Amino acid sequence: MNPLRRGRPDDGGDRRARIVAAATHLFAEHGFDAVSLRQVAREAKVDPALVHHYFDGKDGLFAAAVSLPADPGDLLAGIDSSTADGRGRVVAHAVMSLWEGPQKHVLAAFFRTTIGSTARTRLLREVVRRQIIGKVAAGLPYDDAERELRASLAATQVVGFLVARYLVELEPIAALRQADAEAFLAPAVQRILTGPLPFGGAPGV
Repeated sequence: MNPLRRGRPDDGGDRRARIVAAATHLFAEHGFDAVSLRQVAREAKVDPALVHHYFDGKDGLFAAAVSLPADPGDLLAGIDSSTADGRGRVVAHAVMSLWEGPQKHVLAAFFRTTIGSTARTRLLREVVRRQIIGKVAAGLPYDDAERELRASLAATQVVGFLVARYLVELEPIAALRQADAEAFLAPAVQRILTGPLPFGGAPGV
């Protein structure tokens, strides 16, 4: 078993890249909560202090491992102050504004490479679960299980719309003006977040 390198690591290879590669593997295999920075250091064969030197805690390392083209916290910054009845409108405007901006091609490339990689898909699932589902669900007038279910269903609505409009470029959805695209997406998301569900609630709850 190779010992951990103490003090100044050797100059062979990119140390930061080794840490990110190790974190990507561990996060994909075990999920965010089950991985510690010390485990990442051991996997990368570096001193744990070096992980802290390059990254601002586990969240910073996770963001580097996923290589997100946009910060979900920034994207949904206004959602905390929105009412439950206005949540669909906020979500639709946030994602449409992002995809209509200068990062459109970067986002499309990110989606395509992520869908083609099992490890990156697992990492993206962790991002959605930790940083998006919770924000969208917060404040909805249901128990925890139903809030999570509704927010997850809303995510499928958003992702499907984005794939049809920007990746598949399905007409006439692809040709819609941004305002019109938001006008179609918002009520669909809102219905899932606050409308009646089949069977009257979350299955098994």
